[in-house]
Amino acid sequence: MTDLTVWLALLAVFAVLPAVLGTYGQGVMFQLFAWIALTASWVAFSGMTGYISLGHAVFYGLGGYVMALSWMTLPLWVALPLSAVVAAVFAFLAGLPSLRVRGPYFVILTFGLAEFVKFIVIAIESSLGMSGRLLLGAPDVSVLVYAMLGLAALAVALVMGLRHSRLGMALWSVREDEVAAMTLGVPVTKVKLLAFVLSAVIPAMVGALAVLRSTYFEPMQMFSPITSFTIVTMAIIGGSERPAGPVLGAGFIMLLSEILWSRAPEFYMMLLGVLLLGFVLFAPDGIVGKWQSRRRGKVV
Repeated sequence: MTDLTVWLALLAVFAVLPAVLGTYGQGVMFQLFAWIALTASWVAFSGMTGYISLGHAVFYGLGGYVMALSWMTLPLWVALPLSAVVAAVFAFLAGLPSLRVRGPYFVILTFGLAEFVKFIVIAIESSLGMSGRLLLGAPDVSVLVYAMLGLAALAVALVMGLRHSRLGMALWSVREDEVAAMTLGVPVTKVKLLAFVLSAVIPAMVGALAVLRSTYFEPMQMFSPITSFTIVTMAIIGGSERPAGPVLGAGFIMLLSEILWSRAPEFYMMLLGVLLLGFVLFAPDGIVGKWQSRRRGKVV
């Protein structure tokens, strides 16, 4: 089977599962699709350019905040894309200065930016006399899960499209040698900024749907750095350069979470740290890269 056939078959399975599962199962699938969408959007920028970002939580949180502010004022079909537009504008404005640095400086900068925005939102809410916002009349999870599936499919399609596009080739050249790419005429600043903006759109809509799912907006939770760390972990474990990586990484961590989190949360966090170290040291290409290496070895 071709890769497209496999992806369409997987999409069909994901589309059927929520219909046959109960409320709990639909909630699990909602979370799985959310993590796939978040991780794939991260891969679309960081996996392609080598700029490791810890700022995806800010796009996720902004999307949730826009939805919380506009709920019961704007229709859902307006509020959802509005969250994407706000995140894209913010990514553009923040990317102009932040993409001038790279390596550990960029990592620290994106982490600090996310924390900065989080406390600005907290200050705004405190000035309004609010610590959180309750969203009444939100759609049922049976509806939201399919919207999240659409975002997950869109995010994976974005990664696939980038890998076979001129923009993707330009991003790869930036990753391999940014100075050489600039010398060869690649508009480095423009392609990095475009990828950064594209990677912000989907997390914002994921955050907007997540707020509807929880029916409550709380800044500390929505802008939590754990979101960014979890995305990076899933990308590394799955394989941060390939479209299948986010699906496998998110699926693996979700399965681990369902098995261990409620029974032994401390052991779960320790095991997650050990797994991350193990993949970084012994399988830096992730599950997908390891599997492809074994296939090539068998063919040879």
